Amino acid sequence: MSEINNTEVNNIENFDAQQITESAEAGEQKLPTVNVSADYEASKEFSVSDIDRTGAGAEAAAAATAPKFDIPAPTEIPMPADSSGNPDAFRSMAHDITPSGTPGEVTDDLIQKALDLGTPGS
Repeated sequence: MSEINNTEVNNIENFDAQQITESAEAGEQKLPTVNVSADYEASKEFSVSDIDRTGAGAEAAAAATAPKFDIPAPTEIPMPADSSGNPDAFRSMAHDITPSGTPGEVTDDLIQKALDLGTPGS
C-alpha cells in the first residue's frame, strides 16, 4: 500500500484548483456564484423549529425552564454595626471565633519542649 505524504496532497489540491481556474478562464466551465444575502435568508428558515413558530414553543420553553421547587423571597436580616470603635469588642468577637487554648496552639513553652525532646542525646 502506498502512502501519500502531505506535500503530495497539497500538490494535488493545487493542481485541481489550477485546472478549475484554467477551464473557467477558457469558458469550458462556469464558476459557481454565491449570493450571500439569499443564502442567509434561506438559512433563517432552518434556524427556527416548527414548534417555535406557534405558541406551544413558548409554553414548552417555560415548562422546561421552570423551577421544580418554590423559591422563597429573600428577607433582609438587620445587622446593626457597633459604632463604638472599641478594639476590645473586636478582640471579644475574635475570641468567640477562635477561643484560646484550642488544640494546635503553639506556645513558646511547647516549642522549647519540642527542641529539648528533639535534641540528640537528651
